[in-house]
Amino acid sequence: MKIVIIGGTGLIGSKTVARLAAQGHEVIAASPNTGVNTITGEGLAEALEGAEVVIDLTNSPSFEDKAVLEFFETSGRNLAAAEKAAGVRHHIALSVVGTERLQEAGYFRAKLAQERLIKAAGIPFTIVHSTQFMEFLGGIAQSGTIEGRVHLSPAFVQPIASDDVADAMAEFALAPPVNGTVEIAGPERSRLSDLVARYLKASGDAREVVADPEARYFGARLDDGSLVSDANPRLGHITFEQWFAANPTR
Repeated sequence: MKIVIIGGTGLIGSKTVARLAAQGHEVIAASPNTGVNTITGEGLAEALEGAEVVIDLTNSPSFEDKAVLEFFETSGRNLAAAEKAAGVRHHIALSVVGTERLQEAGYFRAKLAQERLIKAAGIPFTIVHSTQFMEFLGGIAQSGTIEGRVHLSPAFVQPIASDDVADAMAEFALAPPVNGTVEIAGPERSRLSDLVARYLKASGDAREVVADPEARYFGARLDDGSLVSDANPRLGHITFEQWFAANPTR
């Protein structure tokens, strides 16, 4: 089977490419680095020729409200047109658990716009909602840092390791389209402020974490249900401690 992975050279993409290639599939890692650009359309038709499945793992280079919306809308429209022309049978996109609940933030408004384009395109699809990646904990800490202290919401999170995400994406690529949304999450639920405090302590980072219910998460207010899934998610198996021990450079 020919499978094209848009964003196939990134964190999740490269791991998903490796998993599917190891199973004997023809896998194309499509990205601007390999001559495929979903914004300009460069190389897109050629990459999709003969493809049965397309996995969209792209992300906007800018999180500014207007820029991120333009990215996902332009990329989504170009992908849909190219997939229709190529006769693609299954479009899979990676999105975020809680997208519809976090519409105060421009990034999540853009992700919802992307999902709506997918649903309207007429191509069989699977949208995968994932909880936050463990690999993003450092960035989350930085986003909440004010004068040397890390202000984060104590809302619940259930982070997932990128290896578990890649396992799931490879599995969905070989399954029939669900024409709906499935959710994936890590094996453990904890408070965001507590988890980041554990991460910083384990990293030897002396910054204090302040549990602040008013702290925004990339512009959005959180409550205990914002970032977790109660929709019977597919659970990963890698715990925070296992992930941390296996990723000394993080």
